[in-house]
Amino acid sequence: MKVPSNIRLHKASRVLEVQFDDEVFHLPCEYLRVHSPSAEVQGHGPGQAVLQTGKEAVNITEIEPVGSYAVRLRFDDGHATGLYTWELLYDLGRNQEAYWQRYLERLAEAGYTRHEPADSGRH
Repeated sequence: MKVPSNIRLHKASRVLEVQFDDEVFHLPCEYLRVHSPSAEVQGHGPGQAVLQTGKEAVNITEIEPVGSYAVRLRFDDGHATGLYTWELLYDLGRNQEAYWQRYLERLAEAGYTRHEPADSGRH
């Protein structure tokens, strides 16, 4: 199991930087929020995921360690129920492009148009 050597929040750009040994991932808060492992987002079984919309400007307010295997991310929209294990964070980092593209496709299928925040400072 890979364990991050550093996790740092860049509040201004709404990006969580997660470093694993020789890899560094820059995960936008919106991306983390819409891929939350919580039942609220993922549902209670296969095919029950709930599409998250309107999360373009969401930010993380707190990063809370959970044992030696995960963090709980508290978002400024009140969401704080998902535990982001090291394995999940690594997976979200390694597959960011594919997962993000699928999310954009799902938004389009639902007829939702993303509105990039005016102060967006993507890494």
